[in-house]
Amino acid sequence: MRNRRFGSIVLTGALAVAALGSAPAAVAASGAEQGAAVTVGGSRHRVEVFAEDGSIGRATVPAASPYLTGDRPGLAPAAGDGEVTPILRSGDSAGKVDVVVIGDGYTAAEQEKFRADAAAKWQELSAVEPYAGYRNLFNVWAVATVSAESGITGDPDRATVRNTALGSYFWCEDIERLLCVDTKAVENYAVKAPQADLVLVVANTAKYGGAGYNVASPLGYDGIATVAGGNPKAGQIAVHETGHSLGKLADEYFYDGSDTYPAEEGEPAEPNISMYTADRLTHDRAKWYRWIGRTSPDGGVVGSYEGGGYYPKGLYRPTENSIMRSLGREFNLPGREAMIAGFYRHAVPLTSPTPAGTPLTRTDRLTVDLPVTGTTLSWSLDGRTLPQLRGRTTVDLRTVPLPGPRGRVHTLTATATDPTPAVLDPALRTALTATLSWPVTR
Repeated sequence: MRNRRFGSIVLTGALAVAALGSAPAAVAASGAEQGAAVTVGGSRHRVEVFAEDGSIGRATVPAASPYLTGDRPGLAPAAGDGEVTPILRSGDSAGKVDVVVIGDGYTAAEQEKFRADAAAKWQELSAVEPYAGYRNLFNVWAVATVSAESGITGDPDRATVRNTALGSYFWCEDIERLLCVDTKAVENYAVKAPQADLVLVVANTAKYGGAGYNVASPLGYDGIATVAGGNPKAGQIAVHETGHSLGKLADEYFYDGSDTYPAEEGEPAEPNISMYTADRLTHDRAKWYRWIGRTSPDGGVVGSYEGGGYYPKGLYRPTENSIMRSLGREFNLPGREAMIAGFYRHAVPLTSPTPAGTPLTRTDRLTVDLPVTGTTLSWSLDGRTLPQLRGRTTVDLRTVPLPGPRGRVHTLTATATDPTPAVLDPALRTALTATLSWPVTR
């Protein structure tokens, strides 16, 4: 087990600024408390903790909330509990990234407020690239929870206790801004959505706080972010957390005074930290070498900057200060590439209201959808390219030449490719192409 220390993260721009290395002592934990993702329902979870001044640390917390016992006792017997409302519906879940937003601390009379808070958090998340250019790859579902009381335990003070559906609470593990939740209760609501690839819990509070859970759920999501629904800073927590869950990115911050990364542990698996400098990465054609020397959207040039993965020495990150190090920043170029690859692990660049394999005849019209702007589209018949149909998203089959006798079955194929320059790795680019085929009879 890797014994990583804890780090600090900086809120930049309009957000508060804290010095790196100022992680609260209350967050520090032993190596034994850190480990692999725990399945939902396990006794403890590893989380990231975001203080109001921007510092970040790690802790382990109970999976169950002490304010939630038995089978959903926080629920009022009101209609609408568990109701699913689409915030954004771009298409069938089989071809989309499904974000599930679940509320807590909202009474039956506050469900419109919850949906507004859910929509606002999605807007904050999707304003950041590469989300902004890939919005149509997403579905966003709001799952209503009806709480007996309004608000969240621990707000405004430690003595305040609320009876809520998910048992969310501040002062988790004696850390005021750590907003914990009952993970099993979250899963019980997430399963109500058509699909759950990413889960966000929005708490009915304006008090800054949140948490990032490293969990592995049978539903398919591998992270839960909790955020304050009424706090404008809290949305950045969700952005950072999706870097882990969708991008499989490591944290790029570090803890001043920590040990040097032990070389015997070997090269980390994450794509954005490495034991090696830019020169070695270039020589070995490894990790982010394709981006080295390019100007990154988070500022500066991609290279190798010492410090990352919680260690100030022995590990390098691609840029000085990306969203994986400081809230309010952009993903760096390697991070954007990893995020887009993450989108396409769940979504596809080509869909159609006519399912692939549906038998067609010359009297039919066929339509396909390209959710990402700039995607190229080509058509072929029995493996032969039809240049006259290139780029067409609607095809009148009477215009398609079908050689041979009546009754012969041909295969019409559409191929779409996202040509984004934000993905350079050929191994990742394979997911950016999709094909759909239909049998056509003359």
